[in-house]
Amino acid sequence: MSKPDNYNIHLDVKYPHLELIDIAEVDAANKEKWFNQTLSQVNDSVVRIGIVEGEFHWHKHDNDDEFFFVLEGKLFIDLEDKTIELNPMQGTTITKGVMHRPRAPQKTIMLMVENAGIVPTGD
Repeated sequence: MSKPDNYNIHLDVKYPHLELIDIAEVDAANKEKWFNQTLSQVNDSVVRIGIVEGEFHWHKHDNDDEFFFVLEGKLFIDLEDKTIELNPMQGTTITKGVMHRPRAPQKTIMLMVENAGIVPTGD
């Protein structure tokens, strides 16, 4: 699995507990086609924002489930045997070990919830 280096992925927690998280502000500051920022840590998990357009590479997470929830735009998650289409206010959980490829035909804003130790580009 090739892991392109043109993803702008930030694993640092941008907002400490009890601080307002403004998605519109994060979106306005972003200039990248594939941006991922950890917003907050909740116990052993993190909440991340993805502001994406285009395709991610095929990958999997051997030990971690991954939850996607679309706020704006459209996200396709290709699996080996089908494609899940997510529109605004829709989400899905990808089971650990399942090969998948997220792709967005237009600018899409999504939230992801996953284990804090996950490697976003896959195992």
